[in-house]
Amino acid sequence: MSNHWFLTGASSGIGRHLAELILAAGDDLTATARKPESLDDLAAKYPSQLRVEALDVTVKDDIAAVVARAQARRPVDILVNNAGGGVIGATEEMSDAEVEGQIALNLMAPIHITRAFVPAMRLRGSGRIIQISSASGQGSLPTSSLYHAAKWGLEGFSECLRQELEPFNLFVTLIEPGGARTSFSHNLQFASEIAAYRDTPAGDIRKMFETAGNELYTLDPQKIAQAIVDVATSDHPPLRVTLGGDAFGVVQAALQSRLAFLQSQEALARSVAFDS
Repeated sequence: MSNHWFLTGASSGIGRHLAELILAAGDDLTATARKPESLDDLAAKYPSQLRVEALDVTVKDDIAAVVARAQARRPVDILVNNAGGGVIGATEEMSDAEVEGQIALNLMAPIHITRAFVPAMRLRGSGRIIQISSASGQGSLPTSSLYHAAKWGLEGFSECLRQELEPFNLFVTLIEPGGARTSFSHNLQFASEIAAYRDTPAGDIRKMFETAGNELYTLDPQKIAQAIVDVATSDHPPLRVTLGGDAFGVVQAALQSRLAFLQSQEALARSVAFDS
């Protein structure tokens, strides 16, 4: 039988490639986008398979109705939380609105959408929840503290949820891509610069993102999308899938560094227990 997918951020980038692969495979898709007209060509090509919903995922009050319509059409088998975006700037440079916007888009939205689908999936005893995270969910870089905060939060949320739902044959998977050549990079926003940071690591990273060309984004979004489809439709998807040599390097270095630091503190860690 075909699957029914629910995909956020379907209008461009990895989301658009995913939508095309899903529909070409004969599956049903409910796709959300802030500008639904951006999917008009796919809607015309796949009128019986595709339903497009206008949704700003940061507007929590709009989520329930969209999810209800998707479930009424046909129970959703695979949820992909793909919508996201970044703001570059040192933490001090971020406005309150930018701080709250990053958390709302990259963390709270996937949490709210996931929670909206869990009850029905649990009752049916099947489902796949795919969270599009990032290598930034494991490593860190100056100028991206709020993006990291959101993605690290999404990783913790999803790892815990996986343990809660696996007894019900529900599998949660985190996808951690590196730099893909998509509109994500073109849509990066920049916080108002504070001159004091100009000659610091934060300033250097800002300049890199401001001037970066395609050489910074080496991953093929079509291949990433295919890998996501393969994982989502497998019998026992893993908790994490890291995609890209750059992502592998970032995650490997972050884990090795944390482990080395932890091991160096073993004596101190054990020293604070009650004396036996």
